[in-house]
Amino acid sequence: MLSVVKQMAKRGAKGPTGVTYKPNITRGLPVGAMVNITDNSGVYLGLIISVKGIKTRLRRLPTAGVGDIVKIAAKKTKPGLKGQIFDAVIVRQKQAYRRPDGTWIQFEDNAAVIVTPEGDVKGTEIRGPVAREAAERWPKIAGLATMII
Repeated sequence: MLSVVKQMAKRGAKGPTGVTYKPNITRGLPVGAMVNITDNSGVYLGLIISVKGIKTRLRRLPTAGVGDIVKIAAKKTKPGLKGQIFDAVIVRQKQAYRRPDGTWIQFEDNAAVIVTPEGDVKGTEIRGPVAREAAERWPKIAGLATMII
């Protein structure tokens, strides 16, 4: 008896390259939240307008956590960048979250780093600490970070 096994074509998303595993982190930044931009790309403050890969119930706001990629609208910038839309990765959040080893962590502010659609960092330096979860998921951010907590 012959058995035929059919293989389906792979339909993976052709997006930014990062580690696909993401620990279960409390998502503390809904759409509409303001985040500080902690790199030297020329944008200082951004508004989260969408979260990539998040599907929610009707009328529930999509939320982002540390390590998530989001779309932001530039609100406070150097001249010429205001109102533009960028991709960014969340590197700090005020909402406390629990790590697998049992420790709780939270930061003083909500912060993000602007990245290209391929996942490369737009700036050349990152100011302030970066969460370990974001650094493990995005190696290029870890390379520029001065401090990983």
